[in-house]
Amino acid sequence: MSGLVGGQKFRKTALKVIASSIRKGNVIEQDGKLYVVLTAENIHPGKGTPVSQIEMRRIGDGVKISGRYKTTDQVEKATIEDHNFNYLYEDADGFHFMNAENFDQVQVPKDIVGSAAPYLQENMSVKLSLHDMIPVAITMPQRATLEVVDTEPVTKGQTASSSYKPAILSNGVRTAVPPHVGAGTRIVVMTEDGSYVERAKD
Repeated sequence: MSGLVGGQKFRKTALKVIASSIRKGNVIEQDGKLYVVLTAENIHPGKGTPVSQIEMRRIGDGVKISGRYKTTDQVEKATIEDHNFNYLYEDADGFHFMNAENFDQVQVPKDIVGSAAPYLQENMSVKLSLHDMIPVAITMPQRATLEVVDTEPVTKGQTASSSYKPAILSNGVRTAVPPHVGAGTRIVVMTEDGSYVERAKD
């Protein structure tokens, strides 16, 4: 859905949708303020009315709130446009990205990037959700390649199938790796939680 209608940029519109259709990453308009959805869960109790439990963060000041709606309640879902951006750098104001198509630069506040911040790498391609050209959510690549900078040495008699051991990655994130992975090894991890996927092939 384009922001242009007959050459005119339309006023930001919100679509009325039922609460049960809200998903993580959606942006809701409530009391004239915008909230990005962190988690959305539909709960069907044995008896009684099914409800949608929605945790969200207010865009602007980062305050988190939790809402409970009947699944059939109408909520206002703000119109969002997704664009691909490349990560440039971080400074005191936040994270800076460049639109891959028109080279526009945007600044994304730290609270929107949140726990994804350590995984940002120069020129990494991410998807930013924009509301009236203001970034409201970020979608990271699912995986990132990082180097293990510190981990316990393999102890004698430890087999490859035994449990994972703690390790620290080059971005400061703690994870757990198989016993055969040592410091200096490049590994692929999931950006959502830092979990180990495999040794990097490069």
